[in-house]
Amino acid sequence: MALYLDLSATQSVPAANLNRDDLGSPKTVRYGNTPRIRVSSQSWKRVIRHGVEQDLGEKAARTRMVPVKVRQALERAAWPADLAEFAGAQVAASAGKKGIGTEKDGHTSVLLFLPESGLEELVAVCTEHREPLEQNLGKKKPGQILPADRIEEILKRRTASISLLGRMLAELPGANVDGAAQVAHAFTTHAAEPQRDYFTAVDDWLGEADTGSGHLDTSEFSAGVFYRYATVNITDLLTNLDGDDKAARTVLGSFAEHFLLSLPQAKKNSTAPHTVPDLAYLAVRTQRPLSLAAAFETPVKDSDGGFARASRTALTAYAHQLNRLTGNRHRPFHGHAAVTDDTTDLTPLGAAYDSFYDLIDAALDAALPVAGEQA
Repeated sequence: MALYLDLSATQSVPAANLNRDDLGSPKTVRYGNTPRIRVSSQSWKRVIRHGVEQDLGEKAARTRMVPVKVRQALERAAWPADLAEFAGAQVAASAGKKGIGTEKDGHTSVLLFLPESGLEELVAVCTEHREPLEQNLGKKKPGQILPADRIEEILKRRTASISLLGRMLAELPGANVDGAAQVAHAFTTHAAEPQRDYFTAVDDWLGEADTGSGHLDTSEFSAGVFYRYATVNITDLLTNLDGDDKAARTVLGSFAEHFLLSLPQAKKNSTAPHTVPDLAYLAVRTQRPLSLAAAFETPVKDSDGGFARASRTALTAYAHQLNRLTGNRHRPFHGHAAVTDDTTDLTPLGAAYDSFYDLIDAALDAALPVAGEQA
């Protein structure tokens, strides 16, 4: 039997551009034949990952620059530039049976995802094998100089965030990790479109007789109430963490916290849109995950001049119908934490908790009870 933690939230975000497309405009999606503002899952997942890594003190890097970073480290250790560059290239060439390709700037042809501590180990391997590297420098087809098994072991190593979010690396058999977490694209619960902002910057040193500005331009931004959803397959997370319940509880708690409290950082200096969700709903399920996104297939209409309360009402009403359809089965826990709202009955969202942290702890106790306690 699989075990899942579902996380839903509604969050009001003022004027911002959290996630831009190739033209710099806020990303959009049509849902219910209505234009909405969208924030991609990759954008929110990245800031969540960084928060989890900060909590756990084990950073990972998703990068194509491993050979470059190895070269730079060796050059700082007084290696000749050509030898350092060759050693960096050999780190990629010696990975696995066929190696990983590199491009003209020394970047690998694919993104690697490895613990940052692995860089020092790769440099150490090069240092240990400096003599054969020197002997093969300049050869047209030097082959694999570094020990493939050691390079492969370092590149395949996992951190908690890799176990949580997964890794795709077809070039190294066994390096792939099926991520336990799934993060949905956030979208506004109501119709919304980008808006344009014309702005100028004043030149402070213009003379009194001078007119005009030092710079002028236009940019786009948006505002709205977003529905956000993620789910974690706790069973898969435990598998990726070799069955360590304590580690899984720590990782899951950190993920839940940063799902609720993180915010993509695009254009933060000019918008400062640092809000938090006004409603968080967590559910532990034993059959399959259930998103509540369909609550907003019909866009909400404003209530009292805004969309936040109407969004909470729509989410709760849909949850009530979903509970009826599923017979309230396969859900050992659900609960919520929300702003005070005397007009919306949140009973369909389970027990009420005063804070996000109380809610997260209750969900963790139901999903991964501490040894000696009952779920």
